[in-house]
Amino acid sequence: MNNLNDPPHWNILPNPRADGGDGSKWNYALLVPMLGLAAFRWIWSRESQKEIEKVREACHQRTAAFQQDLEAKYHAVISEHRRAVAQLSLELEKEQNRTTSFREALISQGRKLAEERKLLEQERTQLMQEKSQLQPLRSVYLSCLEGEDDWQSRARAVLKDVGEALVERQNIYCSPILPRSKRLELEKKLLVRSSVDPVAADLDMAAGLYDIFKHDKHCGDVWNTNKCKNGKLMWMYLKYWELLIELKKFKRVEKVILEK
Repeated sequence: MNNLNDPPHWNILPNPRADGGDGSKWNYALLVPMLGLAAFRWIWSRESQKEIEKVREACHQRTAAFQQDLEAKYHAVISEHRRAVAQLSLELEKEQNRTTSFREALISQGRKLAEERKLLEQERTQLMQEKSQLQPLRSVYLSCLEGEDDWQSRARAVLKDVGEALVERQNIYCSPILPRSKRLELEKKLLVRSSVDPVAADLDMAAGLYDIFKHDKHCGDVWNTNKCKNGKLMWMYLKYWELLIELKKFKRVEKVILEK
């Protein structure tokens, strides 16, 4: 009987001697241990194979679980990255839209400023033309204004004299001891001057004087010594004539310019 799992030296060879001596006996004596060894090896190989299969299965399960865990983590990381990329893309789009809006606003503002600058240049050119056209008129206006200064000085002098006379007239009117005839004489002189003096006539002082003489009866208190506190209507007329002198002056200048 031969053992196919062992080298050739472990096989039992036939006895070379034909006489059937002790060699055949020893050959069969070795057969039992060899069979036991072969059986043990077969059993050990079978058990080892089972252990190997168990270890292989456990390793396969651990590998599969590890692979599943890695795949889950991979998918989670990929999902997180995708969400981050989507968020960044959205923010980038917003920034791009905002930048585009800013750019359009700047372009629009630049165009508006350019148009305003163009309009300002046109207005400046127009003003320069008008200035060049008005320069002769300005010279004429200043010349006429200087020419009317003499009339204004004479008018103010007349107004000053009339004002002083009215203060004196009202003082006489309010005085219990001064004669009435003196007041009437002063009123007569004022009316004559307002009719004869061309400046007073131009200011139409006669009508105002008649109104003052007829209606201004205001006087200060009994112990009043300030003449300027007497009268009310006359002060209104004096202010009116003062403003009328200024108005007449510019009216005369306007008339001269329009005639030229």
